[in-house]
Amino acid sequence: MSFEQCPLPIREPGAEAAAVDRMLKARRVAIVGMSDDPDRPSHGIGGYLKSHGYEIVPVNPNHESVMGLKCYPRLADVPGKIDLVNVFRRPEFCADVAREAAAVGAKGLWLQAGIRSEEARRIAAEGKLDYVQDRCIMVEHMHRRR
Repeated sequence: MSFEQCPLPIREPGAEAAAVDRMLKARRVAIVGMSDDPDRPSHGIGGYLKSHGYEIVPVNPNHESVMGLKCYPRLADVPGKIDLVNVFRRPEFCADVAREAAAVGAKGLWLQAGIRSEEARRIAAEGKLDYVQDRCIMVEHMHRRR
């Protein structure tokens, strides 16, 4: 997996940094668009989060399992509480993911590096979800562990 595509971590205090801090405290993370291909960023970042104590829930209708974990077709199919939704989908799909995240009661919505959606931001705000876009959760986690 290439790390060059991930922006540097947020270093300045502010609302986005506070949201990142809150979201990194999540324990159960649904990864929408998680791939079973070890060469894909979603797989590598999911493995990283799992190795650091997060409970990972893969969400992808194209897979039955990822990393030995049951994979769910939609967020609505995931049993139990979801703390954070981490998104590896193209921007045109993010608003629908934001609606699903709000509907299942997630506390945060994180669009990975390179993914931006103002409509998803608006939906997350209306649903009172923390929101970050165009940031790598792994990079932010690594930075805060120092």
